[in-house]
Amino acid sequence: MSKDCLDAICIGEALIDFVSTEKNVELENASRFLKSAGGAPANVSVGLARLGKRVAFVGKVGDDSFGRFLAKTLENNGVDVSNLLFDKKHSTRLAFVSLTDEGERDFEFYGDESADMKIRKEEIDKISIENAKIIHFGSISLISNPSRDAILTAVRTAKAKNTLVSFDPNLRLSLWESSDNARLQIKEALGLADIVKMDMGEMEFITDSADLKAGARYILERGVRLLVITLGKDGCYFFSDKTEGKEPGFDVKVRDTTGAGDGFVAGMLAKILEIPFDSLTTKDLHGIFRFANAVAALSVTGDGGILSLPSIEEVESFCNL
Repeated sequence: MSKDCLDAICIGEALIDFVSTEKNVELENASRFLKSAGGAPANVSVGLARLGKRVAFVGKVGDDSFGRFLAKTLENNGVDVSNLLFDKKHSTRLAFVSLTDEGERDFEFYGDESADMKIRKEEIDKISIENAKIIHFGSISLISNPSRDAILTAVRTAKAKNTLVSFDPNLRLSLWESSDNARLQIKEALGLADIVKMDMGEMEFITDSADLKAGARYILERGVRLLVITLGKDGCYFFSDKTEGKEPGFDVKVRDTTGAGDGFVAGMLAKILEIPFDSLTTKDLHGIFRFANAVAALSVTGDGGILSLPSIEEVESFCNL
């Protein structure tokens, strides 16, 4: 990986989504699937690259056809993959996905001992972590060691250099040993994050409160500096210790919501990279989240996660409509 300063490093899981090509069919009855590159941090890395940012992905995949497909997909989309590792003993994680007519998803994951969970802290390039402007990670890599220790060590390395840390809980409870363990690990991660994106269900799970402002206050009190809660087509709420607001979403025809949240994160981080974080105004935040909502809206109009992530030109044209 280049030692030059990157705009962002996304660290965590890259996996294969097998998405049912039949709508409104439960997974047990689905017979045809489309292979697609996925994994939330990997999706965010491609989203940032398509928005013109210098980004690297850090993680581990199997030394198999799926792992090589993921590496090629990321590299072909402009992501630095020089610290994407291949594991000869463990396979690439797989996810099977079914869709409704509204684009909502149902997941089943395969690979409890998958390669993405086997990355070790000594395998991560510390110098690149220290030189990036933003580090982004999610919760799936926190499920077990050695990946949990590796990711948290990398994040703490970034924090020591005052690098901005972005975290998306991206809750997939079926992968966790227990809901209590998931809540515990996510709360620890919140204490390391400057920027957090989550949806209403994740906020309620973490804070045990369905009250938006009470939940936001709980999360900000853990040291988070900017919290955004996404509302799907209705846009998002944002909170900091200085301000709060709501940015409306865009009305589009939904085809597939896979990767919409990751597209939102990519749009958010792309704009945050362009403004000194400590000087963000309420006006700036509205602009940032309008852009992020636009990226998410465009992403749901196409198929799959990475496939549907828009370019900077597409977003700017859409926003000017």
